Amino acid sequence: MESVWFAVIVFVLTVYTVLDGFDLGVGLLHPWAARTEPERRTVLASIGPVWDGNEVWLIAFGGLLFLAFPRVYAAGFSGFYLPLMMVLWLLIGRGIAIEWRHGLDDPMWKAPLDLLFFACSGLLALLFGLAVGNVVRGVPLDPQGYYQGLFAWMLNPYALLIGALSLTLLALHGANWLALKTEGTLQQRARGIARWLLRVLTPVLALATLATFGVRAGMLHNYRAAPALLVVPLLVAGTVAALWLYRSRDHDLGAFACSSGLIAGLAAATAIGLHPYLLPSEPLPERGLTIANAASNSHSLAVGLLWLSFGLTVVVSHMLFVYALFRGKVAEGGQEPSDTEYV
Repeated sequence: MESVWFAVIVFVLTVYTVLDGFDLGVGLLHPWAARTEPERRTVLASIGPVWDGNEVWLIAFGGLLFLAFPRVYAAGFSGFYLPLMMVLWLLIGRGIAIEWRHGLDDPMWKAPLDLLFFACSGLLALLFGLAVGNVVRGVPLDPQGYYQGLFAWMLNPYALLIGALSLTLLALHGANWLALKTEGTLQQRARGIARWLLRVLTPVLALATLATFGVRAGMLHNYRAAPALLVVPLLVAGTVAALWLYRSRDHDLGAFACSSGLIAGLAAATAIGLHPYLLPSEPLPERGLTIANAASNSHSLAVGLLWLSFGLTVVVSHMLFVYALFRGKVAEGGQEPSDTEYV
């Protein structure tokens, strides 16, 4: 049952990264992709109906982590209190930038709000990468499983490398989304940015992979124990090759599907390497939090799984409805997003 919930947690976090990832990527590219006021409105309109709904998956991740692995939730939310508060305020700032830009019809406010949108999106992408890097590397935990260290210790070279990978990958994902949803000059500019980012991503991804094996040799243990699992990293490599092919042919739907698949594949490969650890510990691995020593009791996990099946059905159905309703291209100079417009 613990392994099932481990897979559920990874799935929910992966869906969040894929969906909100292109939102963050669009924010990262906003100053470069959009150069005129109509183009800026078009960029925001491309994510308008979905950006806040995508963040529901992050809330779901926190709730499910609390239900299934409360010790990890307690250690994470207490030990990493400062970065988590930073994430919260950055999410709020990003929402303010999008909504106020629509509501305040004053040119004086548009430039500061565009800067806020860019800064919050970029810092969120960086922080999420730092979080993944520190989880893979392992953090110092006390005998009770709580983080013992300073925020500055999380800014280690490996975590910063994964942060750079996160920035590059999500920016590419956002460029693919813009190319898919827009037309004309803006679409061509997004395609050019995507091609440039792909050239940057490939060596960064290769370097991050080698560095991961350097900081945590145990990432290969599960692959050695079950060689069939090697199909996951092979699919990641194949997805990168397909991304180059689709991007060279300006096949926007295929490129966006590949960047989505690349995010999902990297998440799956990392989860396989970490299992059974949820929060590894360094330099004392025996203090790490695993699916065995951090899980709720079996009854709670079983009941939670029943409620999860109902909740996921509702959320996924609503998500599919919204994406189907707002499928297709966004007209240049389209209306900026507003919650009241999409209810």
